[in-house]
Amino acid sequence: MNRRKIWQIALIVFVITLISPVNSFGADKKKAKDDFKVPSHALNISKENTFPNSTEDQEIVEPSKATKGLINEVDVPIENPDLIKMLNETTVKPSFLAIGYRGMIYLGRWPINYKSSETTVNWEYQQINENELNNMGGDSTQKINYIQKQQTEVEGALTNKITKPDDIKKMMLLKAKEKADLPLSYKTVIGQNTKKDNSYAVPTEKIGTLKAYAPAVSEKGQVTFGEVYIKLKGNKKSIVVKNVTKQGIGAWIPIQDYVSFTFNLK
Repeated sequence: MNRRKIWQIALIVFVITLISPVNSFGADKKKAKDDFKVPSHALNISKENTFPNSTEDQEIVEPSKATKGLINEVDVPIENPDLIKMLNETTVKPSFLAIGYRGMIYLGRWPINYKSSETTVNWEYQQINENELNNMGGDSTQKINYIQKQQTEVEGALTNKITKPDDIKKMMLLKAKEKADLPLSYKTVIGQNTKKDNSYAVPTEKIGTLKAYAPAVSEKGQVTFGEVYIKLKGNKKSIVVKNVTKQGIGAWIPIQDYVSFTFNLK
């Protein structure tokens, strides 16, 4: 094999090496997007729902300039909105004349941040309704439609006990919304007599059963806890986080105003 051939092969291998990671990243990105794609058997009922659900818009707390300067110097990322809000409202200002002064102000043990490791959708999280049509003695094909028999409330929750659950639920909801472009809320209600135009054919001598489910997102990850202090040294102020621990946590977060269906004949 001559030298020119060797250079050509080496160039081809180099180009393939460069392209492959890009293609892999693109495939992973598409797969992640497809994971949260609404399937054909799940329908939006926001217009038909006889119970008007209020959207759960999470308050995005932006750190003030002073707070941002403090948390940027901490090794542990501080993302808890309630903790950031407290730091924004903290008015401790060391005196310029406090030469040699030292002090520590304890703010408590807080969930500092939440890191998501897995976000998936269960489109049949909780059964909420069942309609049945008996066409055993009929002489033609009949149609069955979804009609909600009674008002049903579906609530999400953390999967295990943990300190400061409300703070953690907020952080988990924010992370889940970043991944899934879906109307997530820890509570959704499907009102009585909610209807949808989707119909299913029930032939003669058959019984058709249409079951309806409320979908939900399964969010799993890890919470970082730590004892938070404001450290005063002379005329300077800083944040110190001590005794850092981590704990695994999961949550079910319902998808608001969506219903998925399964239809069976017997």
